[in-house]
Amino acid sequence: MTADELLPRLKGLVVASLKLEGVAATAIGDDESLFSPRLGLDSVDALELVVALEREFGVAIPSEVIGGEVFATPRSLATWLAARLDAPDAGAADR
Repeated sequence: MTADELLPRLKGLVVASLKLEGVAATAIGDDESLFSPRLGLDSVDALELVVALEREFGVAIPSEVIGGEVFATPRSLATWLAARLDAPDAGAADR
């Protein structure tokens, strides 16, 4: 699955898992900061998102990528995730 294919699914997961009222997944820009005031993610939200992503996609997300460049925007997260999903035995490789 490519990053472009993952983007809508990721945005929907962000809205659903963080219960963002009044924010449509389609209204989140691909390059919008996940920690922008509009979305309002904080460190606790990032951890909730990690749990949702791990559950949804079956990959382990190392703590060192949380809050860094990987979690900067939906596009950066989708790019990172797409690379993990394409890798053989992706879940085990990240643990």
